[in-house]
Amino acid sequence: MGKVWELDFYSRPILDENKKKQWEVLICETQTDSQGSLEDGFRYAKFCPPSTVNSIWLREAIETAIEKAGEAPSKIRFFRRQMNNMIVKACEDAGLVATPSRRTYTLNNWLDERFQDFYPSQEGYNETAAAANASVAYPPLNAIALPDAVRGDKSDKWAFVSLEASAFADMSEWDIKFGEGFPLELANIPRDAKIPGFIIFSQRALPLAGWMSGLELVSLKFQPKPLPILSLETGLSDSWILASLTDKSSVVEAQGFDNTKNNAQGVHFLAIQSSPDVEVFSGFWLLKDDH
Repeated sequence: MGKVWELDFYSRPILDENKKKQWEVLICETQTDSQGSLEDGFRYAKFCPPSTVNSIWLREAIETAIEKAGEAPSKIRFFRRQMNNMIVKACEDAGLVATPSRRTYTLNNWLDERFQDFYPSQEGYNETAAAANASVAYPPLNAIALPDAVRGDKSDKWAFVSLEASAFADMSEWDIKFGEGFPLELANIPRDAKIPGFIIFSQRALPLAGWMSGLELVSLKFQPKPLPILSLETGLSDSWILASLTDKSSVVEAQGFDNTKNNAQGVHFLAIQSSPDVEVFSGFWLLKDDH
């Protein structure tokens, strides 16, 4: 499987001589090593005049990026719902798969850097336009039950846990069947920080992890009302009921998970194992709250 890229194509807070916003395409490689450097992966940026904003220009930019990278990605993630049609068409015309996703952690970090350091130094920068830039986040849909094919039974167990950030130094060597990480550098996590997580123990661990691997996993969220649940956020706005919190102790644990997650800049993880006695992870994903 080839590398995954993340793409954004949108207006920037830089005005041209006609007071029109410049557009820009950003393409970067998804970083999956929890101890990796953000500077290691491929990056490509190009400004687009507002008069030529279309799928043809974007396709040509993607093809140029492929030429510079020396290889095509297996898929391209993008987060801007309002750009869906143009991005999907440009990618399809370039022979690529475009996937709507909030799991664009590397790209989000790069955008934050550019809004803070790069765009303000450019001629034509407009602070008002910068403040109006669209957020990554979309209101999630109401959480729904997991499909019957992967829903657990009474023998399934789960637990809220935590690991020190330093434990992820060896993540690339763990026995993980399905999963994905990202550089903890994205959130400036110190090595002694506690990273909270949620582990599911199920005899159907592998089918569950395989099904989840087909989704764009974003984050876990504790929702206290109307009934306390832990939801799994995927795609652009999908939400699944991962666990119903039916007693006070589980609610207290979920609140503790939420507090630890906030202290870890939104970083957390989801793990799936067949039992607590095995060292193999059927699934393991590093996650991060979207903006």
